[in-house]
Amino acid sequence: MARFSVPTTARLPSSLRVDASNAAVHKSLNRLSRESLISLALDWLDDGSLPNAIPYMERRDEDEDEENEDIYPPCSSIEELQQLYLDMQQQKGSKRDVTSRILEGDWRHGLTLYQLAMVDMAFFEQNPTSQRWSAYQILPLKQPSPNPDGEEVLKVDHKSLTIPRFHPSTFLQNLQTQVLPDVKAHYHFHRPRELPVLLLRIFVIDSPYNTDFALSSRGSAGTATNFDSSRTVYIAFPDGSPALYITKSQATGPIGLGESKSLQSLIVDGVPKALSRPRERYTLKTGNLTSKNLDALLEKKGSGRTNAAGGGWSIYADESNKISPLDTILPSPPLSRESSSSSISTKRPAQLTESQRAAKRARLMAKARFGDSGIVTDGKGVERVDIVIQDPYPSTSADLDESDGGEDEQGGTANKAGKRRQSTIDAVIREADTADHDDLGKEPGASQRWTPSVKITLSGTHVWAGVRQLVEAGIIDGERMPGWMTGEEGVTTSLVRHGRIRGHRGSGL
Repeated sequence: MARFSVPTTARLPSSLRVDASNAAVHKSLNRLSRESLISLALDWLDDGSLPNAIPYMERRDEDEDEENEDIYPPCSSIEELQQLYLDMQQQKGSKRDVTSRILEGDWRHGLTLYQLAMVDMAFFEQNPTSQRWSAYQILPLKQPSPNPDGEEVLKVDHKSLTIPRFHPSTFLQNLQTQVLPDVKAHYHFHRPRELPVLLLRIFVIDSPYNTDFALSSRGSAGTATNFDSSRTVYIAFPDGSPALYITKSQATGPIGLGESKSLQSLIVDGVPKALSRPRERYTLKTGNLTSKNLDALLEKKGSGRTNAAGGGWSIYADESNKISPLDTILPSPPLSRESSSSSISTKRPAQLTESQRAAKRARLMAKARFGDSGIVTDGKGVERVDIVIQDPYPSTSADLDESDGGEDEQGGTANKAGKRRQSTIDAVIREADTADHDDLGKEPGASQRWTPSVKITLSGTHVWAGVRQLVEAGIIDGERMPGWMTGEEGVTTSLVRHGRIRGHRGSGL
């Protein structure tokens, strides 16, 4: 421990140790499997990690009696310790033996913050759905313009195509300036093996010091009170995408809801400032997309072609499918693909019953509405969707007026289906004309009509795959189903008006 500590604004060093007897350390290691613990110990003994994970080694001046009484005698060299864990990989045993070897033997003097960060990252590799992520968009801001009161007004520049340049060391240096002086943070980057993202683990503790004194404050029970009040937040930076994903803060011990939200707001406010440069400012806008599945977030808010091609539009995002409605060359007929006439059956197919025809029609309708999305085995499912429908209650007089107007335009020759189709088109046109006035409450006639608030919650392991199965089973009418029920808007929480997600001209984007 340092002889004296001075309050500072620097971040916590990776070599700062946490006592091996701390309950949080035991809990972190016990989450991993035996194989993961051994692999993690070997990573600590690697040349790149060794300066921040130095083990307890044998000293030449130690008494032989003390060495004989030790349950886990210390090794004399790093190579000997590496060989010991390599031998443990080939042997059978329990996870408890490996945990005891680490905490009571080779790292009995404590684990560093760097080691604890690697433990959390190993647990994430073992359980990729252990965190709940919220997507945010990185949007450029216009140059500040003063308002009549003399204050600067910052507005989002929707026409700008600039994106921030991300360099890890520069980003951390700028982010550290946004941290409060009585709070210290430790940062750790990690790149998962199977995901195109860069993870940043932020460990936050309430202390003005960045030495061992920050973790040495003891409570009445003899535990480190500062470490028990620590919080951890994860940020994921997808490759080649102006977006990022943030988790809620997780506390080692009991923590209030207000403290968790305050840390979340500090992260959301500090990250765009760390990405900004002179005359190039950015802000974060929530994407209304939350899930435990990072693959689902990468599909909707990643660098691929599926960001705005959900639902039935997903067939055009598939690079292997070159069929486009804009092609000038028609595809070859199916019969011309047959090389021989022997494969063409001369038997008449069996007549389908009405129930079979209905089932086939439902499957084709599900294929048309969902395309290549909403498949149970695609691994891109969201667990929960919350939608609030805020459509004004239909007015009987308005409906009668619309029906009369439709009859006048069609000369009284249109049937009921034609009238219903005409009113739907009119509703879409009215929605497009009044999209800019929705937020201001200037929609004509909306203030005089009662608007019930209807909330729909869909939950499951794969919500959109479940809706697709309901369409295939004929339980949901695929023809009249609104587009947001296919997941094409790429949101899990939003408002629906006139059957469409509220957003930029009726889109969830």
